[in-house]
Amino acid sequence: MHHMSDEDIDQIMNAKKGEAFTHRLGKLVKVDEVNRAWKSGDLNRMLKAINLKTHLLDRHLILMAIVRETYKKREKPDHRKLCKKVAVLHINEFKTIAPALRYDLNGVLPRVSTFQHLATLLTEDKRFQDAVRVCQIALKYELKDGTMSGFQGRINPILKKQQKFEQTGSH
Repeated sequence: MHHMSDEDIDQIMNAKKGEAFTHRLGKLVKVDEVNRAWKSGDLNRMLKAINLKTHLLDRHLILMAIVRETYKKREKPDHRKLCKKVAVLHINEFKTIAPALRYDLNGVLPRVSTFQHLATLLTEDKRFQDAVRVCQIALKYELKDGTMSGFQGRINPILKKQQKFEQTGSH
């Protein structure tokens, strides 16, 4: 729970009807379209909002939401391609996003599903070394994936799949 400053209270008291606020980096900010889009779960709305200027946390949340929604439908080639594209974008921007997340969450990074989704997609696409690299990047950030063995535990099964693929040559 964030402490409300006098400035926060003034901002709320002077808000127009229908304006909503949220806390970002310890400050009260107006909810923007990016925030509303990722909360909606509507993929088309999120895609329309992806290039809008926003707070780093909302940028993170919209990218992760797009990856999550497209990952669920990854059997469709257009969703699979979009999932990979946005996941790579999210991971590339994560070095900028991570400090803001750490600040807002008292030094701890949350689970970031983009990393595990991209590692799985790359493994399915037989891009084993790229999948391992995604796991290594997640480890660098000390991210958790919700499993006991974490991202470190994902690496050996990926390498075993690569070895089996190379031995059998199966596609």
